[in-house]
This record gives sequence, C-alpha cells and structure tokens, in this order.
Amino acid sequence: MLHSYIQGFAIGLSLILAIGAQNAFVLKQGLKKQHVFWVCLVCALSDSLLILLGVLGFSQLIQSHADLIVWAKYFGAAFLLLYGAQHFYQAIRHSESLVPDEKQASSVLKIILICLAFTWLNPHVYLDTVVLIGSISTQFVHLPFALGAITASWIFFFALGYGARFLLPIFNNPKAWQVLDVVIGMVMWGIAISLLF
Repeated sequence: MLHSYIQGFAIGLSLILAIGAQNAFVLKQGLKKQHVFWVCLVCALSDSLLILLGVLGFSQLIQSHADLIVWAKYFGAAFLLLYGAQHFYQAIRHSESLVPDEKQASSVLKIILICLAFTWLNPHVYLDTVVLIGSISTQFVHLPFALGAITASWIFFFALGYGARFLLPIFNNPKAWQVLDVVIGMVMWGIAISLLF
C-alpha cells in the first residue's frame, strides 16, 4: 500500500509540474497576494475530484465519448486565446511595478470562476488526471495510489501559491511584470494552438 501511495505521489507530481495555464494563474495570484488560499483550494479540490474519477473508472467513459473532449478543446482554446490576449495587453499598458497590497483585488467570485475555467475547460487536465492517472492506477492498489496523486496536487498548488511571494523582490522592477505577462500570454496561446492543431 505504501508503494502504491509513493508511486501515485511521484506520478501526480511529475504531471503537475509542467508549466500550464492553471499553474501560471496560481503563480500570478500568489505574486499579487490576492485570494491565494481560494485559488489553491479550488485547484487542489478540482484535481482531487478528477483523479478520483480517473481511478474509479471514469476514464473509460471519457474515452467512449470522445465528443466531450472535442467540445472542451474548442471552449478551452477560445478561453486561453482571450486570456492570453489580455496578458499581452497588460504587458504593453503597464509601466509601473506592482505593490500587491495596493493593487485593487478582483472579487473572490471572479477569481474562483476564472480558476474553474482554467481547470475544467482544459482537455489536458482530463488527459493527465482522468485518463493517464486512471490508466496507470490499474497497476497499483487504487485508493493509496489516488491518495498519493492527490497529496502531490495539494502540496504543489499551495507551495506555488504561497511560495510565489519569495519572488516579489524581483517583481519590484516594472519590467519583471511585463516579462511575466508576456510569458503567461505566450503559454496561454501556445496551449490554445496545441489544442486546435
């Protein structure tokens, strides 16, 4: 059982470490110190649910209804293109450094909705958590494997969200925020293009 837990943790962590739209959003909210707990909680809970669905056999349902993935792909690509464009606009428009406590925060509801969109409109999330983790879990004891992958998700999101503040000295420079916005925009557009093609 411990072996299954460790394998689940290792596989879950290796899949979540890739730079993606969700991780970029968590990083930026962590840098802004805005609703960090709620962002991390929504991401970790969503991942937990998807991992459990995959391990409990939902991956077979997704594979037999490929049209669900196709629709999620197009909605996700449209969302990422718009969000990426917003970051490119912010990179051009902003010329001052951001002091997180002075920056007007968006409402927690708006942030949670954006976070949910990054998670649930991204077909890569289904492929990683539901299909891939679900398929791999058949080689191990299901529940400990799922708990290992879920633990990795919770540790990663909260470490990313709250660890981002250690990068704040770098972001006292206005150029750093512009670079971050450009990088996030490129990541969003890159993922959107990969979804479409």
